Amino acid sequence: MELIDILGYIGALVIGVVLGLIGGGGSILTVPILVYLLAINPVTATAYSLFVVGFSSLVGAAKNFQKSRVDFKTAFYFSVPAFISVFSTRKFLMPAIPEEIFSLSDFTLTRDTGIMLFFAILMLAAAASMILDKEKTFKDKENSGGVNYSALIPLGLVTGVITGLVGAGGGFIIIPILVLLAKLPIKTAIGTSLFIIAVNSLIGFLGDLGNIQIDWIFLLIFTGISISGIILGVYLNKIIDGGKLKKGFGWFVLLMGIYIIWKEISS
Repeated sequence: MELIDILGYIGALVIGVVLGLIGGGGSILTVPILVYLLAINPVTATAYSLFVVGFSSLVGAAKNFQKSRVDFKTAFYFSVPAFISVFSTRKFLMPAIPEEIFSLSDFTLTRDTGIMLFFAILMLAAAASMILDKEKTFKDKENSGGVNYSALIPLGLVTGVITGLVGAGGGFIIIPILVLLAKLPIKTAIGTSLFIIAVNSLIGFLGDLGNIQIDWIFLLIFTGISISGIILGVYLNKIIDGGKLKKGFGWFVLLMGIYIIWKEISS
């Protein structure tokens, strides 16, 4: 096994530890680790990410279910349109995107570059959410006004497309929606978000079957290491205050997003 492979698997462990420590955000590193450390092309990397994120979120959702922090009615209204759009995005939209999208002077926007640039923008948004600690902001919005289930349907559709394109769960998008529209308490919103992410990601991955070649041995090992990292992170959470680490991790994600934009544009 080469050094770069070892670093990739260490990255899988880091993803899980971060998820266990701060309750989210770690999965945003999955695609960069797969692309830049393990040299997997972005289309395949986003598919693998859906699998890893799906099972990792399932572990977190199960923990929250035990604490009665999953609202299945809200999850149904949001996740049904979301998983329809995420499956359709992976099955039909991704294969339809041309290898070369457009050329302008000396710059050519390829499908792989476009995916990574879009992913980097998502990283910047996720970083801002962690740095500004949006969870505290949304605590003030809990249970104010009536529940707007009908608005969850189009937002679920849009979230599904984003998830399908970049292979990330998008908890930083889903949690505010659940708090503001479904009026869920923040802890229930987090638990419900994990359940929605697990369902969307795994169904999205099913859309890739037949479109790309899956290295199942690698994928299962990578996912297993990530889940082991979650267990380790949960244990460390008893010793280390994950909340204090969240802002620092947000700055790291911000720098990573800026680096990806620079790398993709300059290459």
